[in-house]
Amino acid sequence: MFTGIIEEIGTIRAVRHGANSSQVTVAVHRILEDVKVGDSINTNGVCLTVTSFGNDYFTLDVMPETLRRTNFATLMPGSTVNLERALRLADRLGGHLVSGHIDGTGKIGQKWAEDNAVWFNILADPGLLRYIVEKGSVALDGISLTVASVDRQSFGVSLIPHTQGVTTLMNKKPGDLLNIECDLIAKYIEKLTSSGDHGSKIDMDFLAKNNFL
Repeated sequence: MFTGIIEEIGTIRAVRHGANSSQVTVAVHRILEDVKVGDSINTNGVCLTVTSFGNDYFTLDVMPETLRRTNFATLMPGSTVNLERALRLADRLGGHLVSGHIDGTGKIGQKWAEDNAVWFNILADPGLLRYIVEKGSVALDGISLTVASVDRQSFGVSLIPHTQGVTTLMNKKPGDLLNIECDLIAKYIEKLTSSGDHGSKIDMDFLAKNNFL
């Protein structure tokens, strides 16, 4: 698990392509403190396993499903990525619960400044937007952000100066793809409140029958 609070921006040093997979080497400065082979590092929002590392780099294996679901296929040497080590139980949860399991991608529709903030309008499929709630949480390329607005085609987020300075989003432009992880709690609530294997369903009739209304 992660929090969506970015620790460092890494730079892609090398990408080795397989038939439907790839191996990525990321150049870094600080993120490797106390890291060992087998640890998870959230890389642009994707929970990936460290397979090897040196003083200033680490490598990751990227499987076909990850390439299909994320913007990893667009990464090349020189691309920058947001990095976060796995959450420790004693850490403060400064962002929100982020699993590193990407639901899909969204495309930047618009980007504009308002005083000290920078707005992004993200175009996304209805299957993702159903989990996007105004003033709820969303992770974009691994960054924990608050949803400022949402409609049938898109949602908006607004970046404070600190986020502008410590993440990759300011390098993005309209048309670029961002990895989207919807709020984990929203997905579980939908699953639990829909008809399951035993035909159970929580609806207004159920709540009234059980004296919740």
